[in-house]
Order: sequence, then C-alpha cells, then structure tokens
Amino acid sequence: MAHIKMLIWACCLALSTSFTYGLGVNWGTQAAQTLHPTTIVQMLKDNKIDKIKLFDSDHWTVKYFAGTGIEVMLGIPNNQLGKFADDYDFAKDWVKNNVTTHLYDGGVNIKYVTVGNEPFLKSYNGSFMKSIFPALQNVQKALNSAGLGDKIKATIPQNADIYESGNSGPSQGDFRSDIRDLMQKICRFFKDNNAPFLVNIYPFLSLHGNKNFPIEFAFFDDKAKPVRDNGISYTNMFDANLDTLVVSLKKAGSPGVKVIVGEIGWPTDGDLYANVTLAKKFYTGFFKKMASKKGTPLYPGYIEYYLFSLTDENQKSIAPGSFERHWGVFKYDGQPKFPMDFTGQGHDSMPVGAKNIKYLENKWCVLNKYAEDIGKLPSSVQYACSRSDCTALSYGGSCNKLDADGNVSYAFNMYYQMNSQDVESCVFDGLAQIVENNASTGSCIFPIGLESAGGRIGLDAMLHILAGFLIFLAILV
Repeated sequence: MAHIKMLIWACCLALSTSFTYGLGVNWGTQAAQTLHPTTIVQMLKDNKIDKIKLFDSDHWTVKYFAGTGIEVMLGIPNNQLGKFADDYDFAKDWVKNNVTTHLYDGGVNIKYVTVGNEPFLKSYNGSFMKSIFPALQNVQKALNSAGLGDKIKATIPQNADIYESGNSGPSQGDFRSDIRDLMQKICRFFKDNNAPFLVNIYPFLSLHGNKNFPIEFAFFDDKAKPVRDNGISYTNMFDANLDTLVVSLKKAGSPGVKVIVGEIGWPTDGDLYANVTLAKKFYTGFFKKMASKKGTPLYPGYIEYYLFSLTDENQKSIAPGSFERHWGVFKYDGQPKFPMDFTGQGHDSMPVGAKNIKYLENKWCVLNKYAEDIGKLPSSVQYACSRSDCTALSYGGSCNKLDADGNVSYAFNMYYQMNSQDVESCVFDGLAQIVENNASTGSCIFPIGLESAGGRIGLDAMLHILAGFLIFLAILV
C-alpha cells in the first residue's frame, strides 16, 4: 500500500510540474541582435511555458513552432490595419498565407490572432479609430471562411487606459468617453464570436507615472493599505484594475466575455523603480497569485497571463521611459536575471537560460584617454547613445554610478556591440579604442554583442532563392 501511495504522489507531482498552467510569454524582436527561434522554443520548453504571443506573423519565425505543442498568438501590426479594414480579400489572403499554411498535421498550434496593438493609446491621436473595428471584423470573417473560426479567434490587445473610474473605484468603471460607443461594438463582437478581451496591465506604470501612488499597492503581498469599494477590499492595483474592466464590459452589454491578460511584468533597469529587487518581489507575488487560480473579486477563477516579456529589447522606443528596453525575464542573450518559480510554489531557482549562444569576440570599445580632441566628446556620446542603448545610465539604472569617463566608454561600447563590433563603429574621431580587457565595473555590465539570428535568416533566404534559381536553370536546360 505504501508503494502505491508513493506512486500516486509521484504521478501527481509530475503532472503538477509538467507545465505552468495559464502562463505564456510575449516575445518581441526589437533588438540589434535577436535569438534564433529554435533557441526561443528551447527556452520555453525548458521552463515549461507552453504559450507565446508574437507581435507579427513572420513566416520564417512561426514555422519553428511547428510540432512543439506551444500555443501561438499571431500579431498584425497597427500600420497594416488600413489594408485589413479596406479589403476583405486582403484579409482572406493573409489568413491563407499566415495561418492556414501552418495548420497541417504536426504543424503550428495557432490559437489567436491579435489585430493591432493598443490602438487607442492617446499618443496615437485617434489614428486607428476608423480602421480597427473593420479590420477585426474582416480577420474573423476570413478565419470563419477558412473553416477556422471555431478554433482561432481574432482579438485586440488593449492598454488599460481605455477604461477608467476616476477616484471612485472599480464599481464606477467604464470605457473612456471618446471611444465608448466603439468599444461597445467591439465588446459585443467579442461576445457574439466567443472571442476574448485581451488587456495589458502594468502595476509598474502606475507607480512610475504617479508620485502619490502607494508603492505596496503595486505588489501582491497584501501589505498595502486596503481600499474598499462597494463592499470589496482591494490590496493591489492589478485586482482593482481588472475589476474596473469587468464593470466596463458589463456596462457595454457584454458581461461574461473572457478576459486574458496579454501583458504583465516588471522591468529591471533604466529607472529608479526598475530593478531586480522590485522585479523579484513583483514576480514572487504574481506567480503565487496565478497559481491560486482565484482571479479577482469580480472575475474569480482561472485567468490566462502572458508575461512581458521573454527577453530585453535594446531597440524599443524609450518615449515612455528608459525602462522600456528592460522588461525581459531574461537578458538580451537569453540568460536569466534572478531566481523565480513560474509555478508559484515558492521553490525559487534560476530559470533555464538560452543554450549554445554565440557571442562576438571578447572585445570592448572604450574611451581613449590619450585622445587630443576631447571637445568632440559630448557630440560623440550623444551620437552613440541616439543610435544604440544607453538606458542603463539613466537615473536609478544599473550603470548610473559610473564616472564621466565610464559613461563615455559605456556609450561607445554599446554602439560598437550593437553594430556587431564593426571596427569603423569604434573610431569617434580618435576618441575611442578597442580593448580586450573586460570593461565592466561593479554592477555595471558592458555587454558583448551576439551573432544575430538575423544573419542566419538572411543566409537561409539566400540559399532558398539560390535553390529555386538552380531548379529554374535545370528546367531551361
């Protein structure tokens, strides 16, 4: 009997740790050098994560998820919305070329298609107001026409600023007045098509954007002073925010629409609050909450989440803040930043990082202290930073404590590495020099660039074209 109990316990343990229920990741590629898709697949499998959200539908990338069992969410960028809105045939062709083509026996497990990305951000000044809903309708119609409508749903990733409650609490939530009528139509479309509402919620941004925001309210450890609303006590921003959406959906005549959290995470550099200590605090509480499957007071139960993001992206826009390039759970090279437990059981260990990564040579570009024309230093540093990534030098950043010479060297090196160590990228009118001694100091890492997957992509494409050309020649002969 003891042996049977032990066997049952072992089986249950194996099942509970086979993969992380409800957890996916976003993978963006706005970086100077990107990891190969096979490396990304390996990282997901090693860390038992079986969902990924992409921001486009690049055929070369998507094909690597075939046969992996990983659930894939494809993306359509905002700059393509007009085409989808104006031309249903264009949407049909897109579905054929980017969805159907991957759906063979042992192919890619495509579950959702995202139409646009946060199209109602106030910074867009209403640019996508007219195109987003027709584009959504045409994509879902094309999926239905292809016989995929029951399996694959179209949705729209939305920023949490599309709804609000003022200072009155979630019970007074509603969609923004400038988009309320349109959001009602979109929400009813989701309800009629059994499609989910995809929302991006970032407690970090609330903390970053509001000096009066109580810091503990950004986390999940119940240390914040409770906020009561309509008989409900809230101790964290996430629950209050998502419940504001739930109330907004109800007011829009679409109660019961499934909610998926498309982006959630905490950055680790480039800002006073963006650091490993706070990121670990956030993720520890978040994973515990996720594992409990309790949801929120108004949306109890299971919720799907997609971490933002898998890796850092050193070419993202920093208009919102320098932290934008440091959202990754993993560094630019796929190596983990700190211990965590994706299952939320509290058994922290270092996530399994990318394997067999090929770096450029052990060379760094630093300030030549013996340079004569130092008057050009300010413009040279400005040039280097504007075309690379100096966000770690920001106030509160990991390299914020470097001296003046260190700041210059960091800027020069980032430009050099992000240009694949091209010798010409370490000149700066004689102000820079290449060294073989690691220039890192203290907690400030001077990274080395990667052999980009982009180079291999180009080679694959060239070989494919060459093979086609040779076949064409053989036919002529």
